[in-house]
Amino acid sequence: MTIKRMDNVGIVVDDLDAAVAFFTELGMELEGRTPIEGSWAGKVVGLDDLRTEIAMMRIPDAPGRLELATYHHPKAIVPTPELTAVNTLGLHRVMFAVDDIEDTLARLRPHGAELVGEVTRYEDSYLLCYLRGPGGIILALAQQLN
Repeated sequence: MTIKRMDNVGIVVDDLDAAVAFFTELGMELEGRTPIEGSWAGKVVGLDDLRTEIAMMRIPDAPGRLELATYHHPKAIVPTPELTAVNTLGLHRVMFAVDDIEDTLARLRPHGAELVGEVTRYEDSYLLCYLRGPGGIILALAQQLN
């Protein structure tokens, strides 16, 4: 048996509107937004009385989607420490290829984006950076230098 595709990456956020605005500014499009609840949903994720809302974001004309979710019940669990370091076990980050890393950062800063380190050149190939987005999510940006 083979894998057919990777459908999406799920990210839990505390403010769904802010996360949708952030990823829209990054260049993604809102594909849809809907509440998810009921016994079937709780059985899938192992939570009783699940009530959540998701927003599916997609990259225009390209594969790749993010499922942003906020939990109304049970409430999302805040990790300790709240802002984990990039070497914390678990999902590390999501990387996006962009045309202009400085322009992208300038557009995302009003939405709360903060650099984790600094924009760094990798040889003559890429400009790279890590940044924190909504709720402390770590993203990476890569600009190919040709």
